[in-house]
Amino acid sequence: MSVHSEIKKVTTETLRKMKFDKEKITMLTAYDFTTAKMVDAGGIDAILIGDSAANVMAGFETTLPITLDQMIYHTQSVVRGTDRALVIADLPFGTYQSNPDIALESAVRMMKEGGAHAIKIEGGKGISKSIKKIINAGIPIMGHLGLTPQSIYQFGTYKVRAKEEAEAEKLISDAKLLEELGCFGVVLEKIPADLAKQVTESISIPTIGIGAGPHCDGQVLVYHDMVGMNKGFSPKFLRRYLDLYTEITGAVSQYVKDVKSADFPNQNESY
Repeated sequence: MSVHSEIKKVTTETLRKMKFDKEKITMLTAYDFTTAKMVDAGGIDAILIGDSAANVMAGFETTLPITLDQMIYHTQSVVRGTDRALVIADLPFGTYQSNPDIALESAVRMMKEGGAHAIKIEGGKGISKSIKKIINAGIPIMGHLGLTPQSIYQFGTYKVRAKEEAEAEKLISDAKLLEELGCFGVVLEKIPADLAKQVTESISIPTIGIGAGPHCDGQVLVYHDMVGMNKGFSPKFLRRYLDLYTEITGAVSQYVKDVKSADFPNQNESY
């Protein structure tokens, strides 16, 4: 049984203690009330309302098109379905990078209107002024380094990041800076496992990995990928725990047959 299984509400301080106690942290995405209820009931430590909603909920090719209003809507839905987990919401592209005042306004809206317990933003030194302004206002921030999907057009690829020494050194430096600025944790996405281990051991705040190997303090996956709703996405780091795509399409197919054959509804299913 998890050391923290009896905790009524997970907080940012809980995650720090879990790192100190060497208890792995679990995180999944959710974007709606019903999914949040199931994920929370399953015992997850943290729920991320990722801007990946742009991909899995709206069908966009990248995360860039989703708006702050849309992210607030998804966050409101998740918060209403969550009793125990820490709820962290992404600030979408364009809402924090250019101006610290705009960044703070975006973060305040996410907390006040969305009801999030914390926010997540991508980047290091380049957005340090925005991070500082938000944290000084009392809003908890989780950082995000490595492959940062909001910068995909700059990278030009979704391949593993920080394989070269210069980028790896910058990532370590950015992770330390995020800790110094007051972030309570950092997501490490698609970087070499050895580098993730080095980062995890060099900072006192939790690291949450996705495609970053087993040495991070915790792991995160996109819910739709983890339960097998998405057939077209099969990166090396993904472990599917269900095949819901097959299960759901099979159920729909059977429903269609039953209705067309007049088998549904039967007498017992009628008033």
